[in-house]
Amino acid sequence: MVFNPSRAVRALVVVLSLAAAPAALAHAHLKHQYPAADAVVDAAPQALTLNFSEGIEPKFSGVTITGDKQQVVNVGAVKRAENDKTQLIVPLEQSLTPGAYEVEWHVVSVDGHKTKGNYRFSVK
Repeated sequence: MVFNPSRAVRALVVVLSLAAAPAALAHAHLKHQYPAADAVVDAAPQALTLNFSEGIEPKFSGVTITGDKQQVVNVGAVKRAENDKTQLIVPLEQSLTPGAYEVEWHVVSVDGHKTKGNYRFSVK
């Protein structure tokens, strides 16, 4: 077999890509939530539940909820579910009135990686 520099470079790129892949998967990504993204719920929830792809650190995580008129909804201290390190519970300190809401979240996973995101839902 003849040595081909371009083939060697391609092989090196593949090896480096595979080595970097586990680091990219180490971030906690939002898997599902209640109320669900883009959902319209009949009754206002008393808490939000966010489920992530890996364990999260509640001390370094938080959620902000704003209504359709940019009013901030007061939330209690976020906490992790007792039996599930991937589930973040966000108690609401006030009842949500009918309207649209945006949830902005940020978490730190147990391995120290930070992620953030947002989604919307509505209350009838």
